[in-house]
Amino acid sequence: MNRTLNALLVLVLSVLLSSCDAGKPAPAELNGTDITGAEFANTLALTDHTGKPRTLEDFKGKAVALFFGFTHCPEICPTTMADLAAALKLMGKDGEQVQVLFVTVDPERDTPEVLAQFVPSFNPNFIGLTGTPEEIAATAANFKIFYAKQAEPGSEHYNIDHSAGIYAFDKSGKVRVYLKYGQKPELIAHDLQQLLLM
Repeated sequence: MNRTLNALLVLVLSVLLSSCDAGKPAPAELNGTDITGAEFANTLALTDHTGKPRTLEDFKGKAVALFFGFTHCPEICPTTMADLAAALKLMGKDGEQVQVLFVTVDPERDTPEVLAQFVPSFNPNFIGLTGTPEEIAATAANFKIFYAKQAEPGSEHYNIDHSAGIYAFDKSGKVRVYLKYGQKPELIAHDLQQLLLM
């Protein structure tokens, strides 16, 4: 008799506990690499293309997609920015809850005026960020971003090799996802949509 009663109590408790979880969304499946809890990619103090000082705190309440690049980049940077713009379009109204930040690794050429022409050309709400070479170096180090100037022989022109990927943050400002270069806009949109639910 006691065994029957115990089995019945266990059954009732398991039903009650499962109904408590019924209202919670299932864990999100992400296309990018889940880096929740990372002890890097958490500090940002730069100046935007309008001259306003910016930190990650400024964007709490929105998901953030952050990319390091430079405006003279021949392929990777404009492709990534175009993919981000396409991803936000795919998200419809939810795209308004996402802030895209473009951090230059070429502060020498990427003045606020240059960033103001380049970055919002993909989407008027995108923000370009710059700073002193020291500030850029410190920010890149915090995000584990590699970049190095590559001079063209016999020319004043140079290119910059750099890490290419997107860091995505949830609405509370915590870094959650790293999207590698080349992710399709629909995959980026999916992950940003998931971050809006977290």
